[in-house]
Parts: sequence; C-alpha cells; structure tokens
Amino acid sequence: MQSLYSYDTLKVLFNISTRYLLFTGTFYLFFYVWKNKRYWYSKIQQHYPDKRHIFREIKYSFVTVLIFGAVIVLTILAGAKGLTLVYAPLNKYGYIYYFVSIVLMILLHDTYFYWTHRLMHWKPLFKWVHKTHHLSINPTPFAAYAFHPVEAVVEVGIIPLIAFTIPHHASAIALFGIYSLLLNVAGHLGYELFLKGFASHKIFRWHNTSTHHNMHHRLVKCNYGLYLNFWDRIMHTNHPDYEESFNKVVEQREQGKIIREALKETAKPNLTFAEPEKVLPEI
Repeated sequence: MQSLYSYDTLKVLFNISTRYLLFTGTFYLFFYVWKNKRYWYSKIQQHYPDKRHIFREIKYSFVTVLIFGAVIVLTILAGAKGLTLVYAPLNKYGYIYYFVSIVLMILLHDTYFYWTHRLMHWKPLFKWVHKTHHLSINPTPFAAYAFHPVEAVVEVGIIPLIAFTIPHHASAIALFGIYSLLLNVAGHLGYELFLKGFASHKIFRWHNTSTHHNMHHRLVKCNYGLYLNFWDRIMHTNHPDYEESFNKVVEQREQGKIIREALKETAKPNLTFAEPEKVLPEI
C-alpha cells in the first residue's frame, strides 16, 4: 500500500509539473523570447519584468506543484475508497452529462475562485498570504502558480470540492484541470490576444481577458474573477476603466502592426531596373 501511494504521488507530481512547464514554458518562450519583438505592441505593460521576479515566480510555483500533488493524491485515494462521486465507465450517465459535468466544474470554480480571492484581499490574509502572488505587478506566465503555500492549499481546494459534489469521470476532471491551467496562464500572459470590442461585446464581455487580470495585478483592488466576468459585473468590482483599458491595448496593438508594415516597406532595397537594350534589325 505504501509503495502504491508513493507511485501515485510521483505520477501525479510528474503530470502536474510537466503540464505546468509545458504551458508556462511554451507561452514564455514564444512571447518573451522568440516572438517578443513581433508581439511587443500586444504587451499590456510596455516593459518586461526583471529576471529576479521571473525566478521568484518559478520558485513559488514548484512549491505550489508539490502542494497540488499532495491534495490531488489524497482526493484520488478517497475516490478509490468510494468516498467521492467519481464514476466509471465514461458513458455511465451519458455523453451529454459528461460534457455538462465539465461545464459545472468551470462554473463552480469560477464562483469558488472569486469569493476565496476576495477573502485573500482581507488585510490580514493579504499581508501574510496573498501579497506573495501580487509581487508579480507585471506578471509572466510563470505567475500562474506563484502562490504562498497557504494560498496554494486554498487554490487546489476546488479539486476535492468538485470530487465530493459533482458526479464525474476521472477524465472529465483531468480536462477541467487542463482548461483551468490554460486560462490561468493566459490571464498572467501579459499580452492581450482578444479582438477589438471583445470586452464590451454583449456576449463576449462575460468572458475575462488578459487585460482584466493584468489590471488586478497592477491596481490590486479590482477585477477578482477568473474565467468569467460574471461576479465582477454583478458585484461591481470591475475597474471602471477596464473596457477602456482593453480598447487602448488593442489600439496599441493595431498601431504596432501599422508601424511594423511601414518599417518593412522602408527596409526593402530601392531597386532600379535598366531598360532592356534595343535590338536593331538586321540589314
């Protein structure tokens, strides 16, 4: 039993750390190293954080991975003992419910995150716990898991909450985990990728953007949501300049495209072609 527990722990830790490095590393290398000049005008804050801040984000992230792994292993063991609502086979409740269960996880997590996040901004908790995450004023993808250990426990608390309240197949909660990490990394990306008008569109405005969470890191007392812009809107915690700030970043990006195209044109060699020689008719 002890060896099985150790194997499961190592397997979970490997999966979490691999996913973390794959998502954060890929986004970081693409936007901050390889294509940093091409996408510079999409950068929300027009400067890069110091390397020491990036190393700090990575350091705290690996502590978070260890905590996430421990809680997830305990949840898996509870499921093996029949204590959670995990089920098999995949189509036990039908394929429609399978996808509905993932949507339920997202909605539950969005609510859980908003209210626990608001709690983290209570002065005593912010000073001793949540401030660690807010050291990333200009976050990079590595900030996605850069939590104080106490906050890491709160963050991963959504997994046992789902496991004990929503009937689910193991693969559904795995897909939810991938979606959650992807949106978390996108929120800390530091670049805005959504199209013009997204933040004010009557439908799309209910989904968050990278600008939304970036403003939270910079301004602190606003924009607490995760996936959706539902709770921030109904609780009036969106920053009043959120939509305007989003539009400014998009306009900045569009101006950047124009500048790049203009530079390409001016960089083209000014070639002149001589007229072809006239061929005289034979006499």
